[in-house]
Amino acid sequence: MATTPYIKMTACFLQAALVAMCIGAPARAQSSRSEQRTTGSSKSSHDLSSEYQRWLDEDVRWIITPEERAAFIRLSKNEERDRFVEAFWLRRDPTPGTAQNEYKEEHYRRIAYANVHFAQAVPGWETDRGRIYIVYGPPEGIKTDSARSSGDPAKPTQVWHYHSIMGYGRNIDLKFVDVCSCGDYRLEAHQKNLLIPDI
Repeated sequence: MATTPYIKMTACFLQAALVAMCIGAPARAQSSRSEQRTTGSSKSSHDLSSEYQRWLDEDVRWIITPEERAAFIRLSKNEERDRFVEAFWLRRDPTPGTAQNEYKEEHYRRIAYANVHFAQAVPGWETDRGRIYIVYGPPEGIKTDSARSSGDPAKPTQVWHYHSIMGYGRNIDLKFVDVCSCGDYRLEAHQKNLLIPDI
């Protein structure tokens, strides 16, 4: 069968990634919180080239697991990093064995959309709306209010409605408040703590 070598190669990559993730587990368990804080920045304990640093800090920042991030940082050779990146996308491919990886394509489409539509003082992918859009996709509906009717000074809001968010619930309304009335919408704190904890 023509796909057999491809399946074997994919299995090898996945096994290599699993081995890499398991190495150093005791040390990772002790220092995972501090490591999570430092690896999200542009500095790393390893001298990553700008290509790999950007992949880690920007391209997959919101979707990579802490374990995957720690395993990637421990790699010392570019060949290992290339295999890791390939295995990372293969694990998420909804149609393995085909030339197309729909998950990867959709992920980069969402980043591009976020950068065009949500950029403020930072790139769109770094904003709260950008991060939610990248991780959970486009909402089923958006309601924009020019002012918030509460005891606070009036501030514009956007409410994004999702039919469901896995691990969070059904019929979810996410409220973003324009904190400076300048287009910088931030997810309300109680929802932010649940949906997008700090890395």
